[in-house]
Amino acid sequence: MNHTVNLAIQMLPLRLPKEETYRIVDVAIAEINKSGLKYVVCPFETVVEGPYNEVMQLLENIQNACTEAGADEFIINMKLHRAAAEDMKIDDKIGKYKE
Repeated sequence: MNHTVNLAIQMLPLRLPKEETYRIVDVAIAEINKSGLKYVVCPFETVVEGPYNEVMQLLENIQNACTEAGADEFIINMKLHRAAAEDMKIDDKIGKYKE
């Protein structure tokens, strides 16, 4: 079962000044961009679309990249939308709101 899933990712670096917090969030978003998966950056989270295995690997890559960038401690809030028999698409959820 490796259908397309949606994963909302919120990176919350802990015990860092505001500027460093934003820099670490930017590192996470850069890692998402590097993955080649479809994504949408929102004010509080970034939503990624892709095959389950690739999305889970991306999650590991984000953690490694943020740790290497200086985030010694962080919380990642996640929301996963997955179905056994069909693909989950970002556009199915927000396509009608795009201009």
